[in-house]
Amino acid sequence: MFKKIVDLSIFLENDVISDPPAFAPRIHYMNHSESFGRLAQFFPGLKAEDLPDGEAWAVEKVELSTHNGTHLDAPWHFASTMNHGEPAITIDEVPLEWCLQPGVKLDFRHFEDGYVVQAADVAAELKRIGHTLKPLEIVVINTRAGSRYGKPDFVQSGCGMGYGATMYLLERGVRVTGTDAWSWDAPFQYTAERYKQDKDPAVIWEGHKAGRDIGYCHLEKLHNLEVLPPNGFFLSCFPAKIRGGSAGWTRAVALFQ
Repeated sequence: MFKKIVDLSIFLENDVISDPPAFAPRIHYMNHSESFGRLAQFFPGLKAEDLPDGEAWAVEKVELSTHNGTHLDAPWHFASTMNHGEPAITIDEVPLEWCLQPGVKLDFRHFEDGYVVQAADVAAELKRIGHTLKPLEIVVINTRAGSRYGKPDFVQSGCGMGYGATMYLLERGVRVTGTDAWSWDAPFQYTAERYKQDKDPAVIWEGHKAGRDIGYCHLEKLHNLEVLPPNGFFLSCFPAKIRGGSAGWTRAVALFQ
């Protein structure tokens, strides 16, 4: 039995910056009186005053991308193949055992926005916290972006994980990773600057594209990572079961025994 649960998920909500404006969620709310007409169509002759307090139901219509809110990305999101040529799995095909495992937190809040984390950085942080990675552990990175959620600069905040850093985790058996930033990779505006200078397309989505070599999932837009210890907890992140989907929303939580 778990004795403590820490919510690691952001809200799905209107008017809080969690995505670029064109990709933001939209929630349309209908209260108990506004919904009476919809209820009455099932019961001809029903009047509002016939119901307790004249109330029908509350309901919401939600316009979402599978990448809104705290979500788990499937390998299909990164590319059509994984493991050097196998068909990439979609979110409904992700092994459930990947989604409930001991968690490890790496603290990268000191890195500047746009910094691309390298394998040596991961190794150094694991040494600092005295942890040796085990297969299937869920590794999350705490970046500066966690403190900027809901602020105008959230999408542009935080460091990102490079190809080498991602492969360092995957080669040791990690299959689910996560970040409190908008993306596992560095914010696009910084990647665009590097691409403009060198015209090297390898810098584009390099952490994501590691999934072409070793299939993996990652969580984006986590929250409250700063309250977690480096280890000693389980992380649960079962995704919504969307057939053929590239991602699924999840109520990610940390569980303490």
